[in-house]
Amino acid sequence: MKTISRMHWAGTGIAAAALLWAATGCETVNQITGAVADAAAGAGVITKDQAESTKRVGTAVTKTFQDITPEQEYYIGRTVAATVLTGYQPKDAKALNEYLNTVGQTLAQFSGRPETFGGYHFLTLDSDEINAFAAPGGLILVTRGLLKCCQTEDELASVLAHEIGHVEKLHGLRAIRTGRLNSALTILAVEAGKNLAGEQLAEVTKAFDESINDITGTLMNSGYSRKLEYEADAAAIEILKKAGYEAGALVAMLENMAKGWDSSRHDFAATHPPPTDRIAQLQKLGIASTTASANSRQQRFLAATKAL
Repeated sequence: MKTISRMHWAGTGIAAAALLWAATGCETVNQITGAVADAAAGAGVITKDQAESTKRVGTAVTKTFQDITPEQEYYIGRTVAATVLTGYQPKDAKALNEYLNTVGQTLAQFSGRPETFGGYHFLTLDSDEINAFAAPGGLILVTRGLLKCCQTEDELASVLAHEIGHVEKLHGLRAIRTGRLNSALTILAVEAGKNLAGEQLAEVTKAFDESINDITGTLMNSGYSRKLEYEADAAAIEILKKAGYEAGALVAMLENMAKGWDSSRHDFAATHPPPTDRIAQLQKLGIASTTASANSRQQRFLAATKAL
C-alpha cells in the first residue's frame, strides 16, 4: 500500500468536499469535512493543526456559494464602478446626466428589479469609445461614444434598458461569484502554505494571484457571453414595451452601431456580439427596426444631448 502524504490527503479531502457540496447542503459538507478531518487527525494521518486548517478551508469554500445579500451586491457594485472610473473620466455635463437619470430611473421601474439596495444611478463617461458598464446593484455607466450612436430618445432608452437588463438578471454577480470562489481558494492557498516550502508556496501564491487577475480581466475586458447579452436584449424589449417606448428602437440603435463596427476595437466590439447577430436574434422575437419617437421625447433628447 502506498503511503499517502499529509498534503496529498488535504488536497484530496478538499476536492471531495467540493464534490459533496454539489449533492448536499453546505452545512452537511462542513460536518462531513470536519468529521473526516478529526478522524484523520486521530489516526495520525494529519496533525491537529492540519485538521483545523482543512475545516477552515471547507467553510470558506461552502460560504462562497451562499447567496449574496442586497447590501453585499451594493458594495460589490460600488467597487466595480470605482474600478471602471479609474480608466474613464465622468462627463462634466449636469443637464445630460440629469436627463440620463430621468430616463433610466423611469425604465428601471418597469424592470424585473425596480428597486435595489442603493438604487439605480446613471452616469455619462467622457470617452469616444462605444461602451457601457452595468455594475451590480444598478450603477450604470455609459460612454459619450455609445450615446452618439443614438438618434432618438427611444434608442437611448434601449441602451439603458439593456444595461438595466444585466442588473435585473444578476449577470454581474455571476462573474463576481467566480471572483469570490477565487477568494475562497486563496484562503486554501494560505492554509496549504502552512505546510509548504518557500518555493512551493511561491508557486501556489502565483497560481492564485493569476486566477484572481483572470476574473478581473473577464469582468472588465471579456464581457458577458452571447447568451447573457441576448438575455439582456430580451429584458430590454420587455422594459421598453412596458414603459411606452418603441421596442424596435433597440434594433435601430444596433443598426447605427453596425455602420462603424470594427471587431478589432477594445470597446463594445471586444465585449459584445456583433450588432448584426443581436439584430438577427431580436428579429426572431418579432422585433423590427423603427426610428419612430414621440415629438416631445425627441425635443428633450436633442436638447439634452447637445453636450455630447
